[in-house]
Amino acid sequence: MARIKFLGTAGARYVVARQLRASGGVYIEAEGTRLILDPGPGTLVYMAREKLRVEKLSGIIVTHVHLDHSADLNVLVDALTEGGLKRRGAVFLPREGLYGEGAVLLPYLRPYLERIETLLPQREYHLGEIVFRTSVRHHHPAETYGVILELSGKRVGFVVDTLYFRGLLESYRGCDLLVFNVVRYKPHPSPQVQHLCVANVREMLEVLRPEQAVLTHFGMTMIRAQPKQVAQKLSRETEVPVMAAYDGLTLEL
Repeated sequence: MARIKFLGTAGARYVVARQLRASGGVYIEAEGTRLILDPGPGTLVYMAREKLRVEKLSGIIVTHVHLDHSADLNVLVDALTEGGLKRRGAVFLPREGLYGEGAVLLPYLRPYLERIETLLPQREYHLGEIVFRTSVRHHHPAETYGVILELSGKRVGFVVDTLYFRGLLESYRGCDLLVFNVVRYKPHPSPQVQHLCVANVREMLEVLRPEQAVLTHFGMTMIRAQPKQVAQKLSRETEVPVMAAYDGLTLEL
């Protein structure tokens, strides 16, 4: 059995800064392999509250370098390696997370890890008993990739931050469960704000027809629209079961 726990459902700066929703990313466990996807601010604290032991993590996936997806990366690496006393764990992240101005993994921590792997588009990766692949590169200011994991015989896709484009459909085709980072209720007038809105999710559901969908990573416009009600409406319109994640939600596969 695999389980997915949402340590936070915050998206966008204001919701994260005010902690209107927690911002701890997603904990995933399957066949004894444990990982954190996108360790935003407070991940270490939320893991402790949920009695999830950091030193038991197998690895960390960072889909892009923005703070709400990577802020707790270094403290998790230090904790899971017990301050470097035990060399273990893996970190997967885009190239810009390792080199140049966008680097988020501190150099002194890198030798603590067993391995560091660079995420590239549409590649397969292995972490313990979990196999996952990346999507096409998303349209987002930072180098960004969604991930599709094989968990307990199910294909679970995390459609992380991106402007909607048709290439997403092929990347996430065949997923049994789709988790959408839906920051906005309606499209933003500026093309510089590259996030999914509810209409984009509706279109993807109508085409891809997963068994289940989950909405998360909410900005203020989504919170004002009440995510649970948005999910219920999407379920009626698409005939795909859709639920709105909440902080601490656990899904079992």
